[in-house]
Amino acid sequence: MTLTRAPAEPYVREFEATVERIDGRELVLDRSYFYPESGGQPADKGEISGIGISDVRAHDGETIHVLEEESDLEAGDRVDCAVDPAFRTYCMRAHTASHVLYGAGRRLLDDLGYGGFDIGEEKVRIDFETSTEIDDDVLVELERLTNRTVWESRAVSWETVPAEEATSREEVAFNTKTEEGVFGDGEGVRIVTVGEADAGDPIGPSEGTWDVAACGGTHVSNTREIGPVSVLERSNPGEGLTRVELAVGPAAIEHRTATRTAALSAARELGIGVADLPAAVERRNDRIEELEDERDALLDRVVDARIEALREEVVERAGERWLVGSVPDADGDTLSDRARRLAGEEYEVVALVSDERPPTVAVASESGTDAGAIVDDLTDEFGGGGGGGHEFAQGGGIGEEPERIVEFLRN
Repeated sequence: MTLTRAPAEPYVREFEATVERIDGRELVLDRSYFYPESGGQPADKGEISGIGISDVRAHDGETIHVLEEESDLEAGDRVDCAVDPAFRTYCMRAHTASHVLYGAGRRLLDDLGYGGFDIGEEKVRIDFETSTEIDDDVLVELERLTNRTVWESRAVSWETVPAEEATSREEVAFNTKTEEGVFGDGEGVRIVTVGEADAGDPIGPSEGTWDVAACGGTHVSNTREIGPVSVLERSNPGEGLTRVELAVGPAAIEHRTATRTAALSAARELGIGVADLPAAVERRNDRIEELEDERDALLDRVVDARIEALREEVVERAGERWLVGSVPDADGDTLSDRARRLAGEEYEVVALVSDERPPTVAVASESGTDAGAIVDDLTDEFGGGGGGGHEFAQGGGIGEEPERIVEFLRN
């Protein structure tokens, strides 16, 4: 059995090993520092005797290395191995950042549970099980606490403890579904601890251990190695879960740069400072709301004026007075309101048509005429759909010009 040594010794990037077994492009070494894909952390990249590795996976207690191409290697050969240092470092930083973020969640979120984790090329995601709504303010505070913990230079350590001890400790975040590697060498459970802050921290360290979790991944030895962290967004992947995505290192820097650029551009456009943006946006939204109210009032006047003009075009059908016509700049709700309001006052039937494409129709009746039947006749003739009852009905998606619909209703 050749389990990977990567979690225990994550800073080893070059090593020698002996080929124990090879089958095509798959080989097993007598020892390995390559990390196999597990628990949301991707497999290491690297080379064996100059041949690239396309995958590393764990199977039946062994670490299987998959070469990118066939080789002439044989069992017993001594090989030089190199773990891709940039990718390994990124994974170590990203994985530790997820623990720090979870530690921040411990301090902000109620009924907290661990729902999943994944490291991607550009971002990391962690799924929180919590009853707390993670709104914008919580998201910002999660980022603030995470970066402060990076600054506080907290030591990160790992050890294997008996399974019974690990599962009995309330402070341990434990999820065997997403952390398959927590059971190490059959000896117990691997625990990763983000410890106390450096006593020399000039901004005043937060007291106590930050986070403790069962985890089989690779980690940095101190939070200061993580570098900048930017929380990107949140989403809901399933009931009771909130997914928080974050960027680490260069991706975080690029995100902050883009965000800062956008904020400065918006502030410059408004002629204010960045800190004044929230108040300026609120004022602008208030003004937009006022203008929309004014617009709606003007549109109402236009609609009422058009309906007033229609009064001169009233038609009689079967002894009933019908008010029929097209009304510009009116949506379905406005047509419905006016038709209901006018029916029964001076007219037995009111049928109003919008000038949008495709047109909509609202019909109201306060007589023996069935409004629903009128809409059915209309859609039978021109297509579309709709429905309603005796006193009111609507139709939409009608495949004809408003003028032709009005002509049909008048006759």
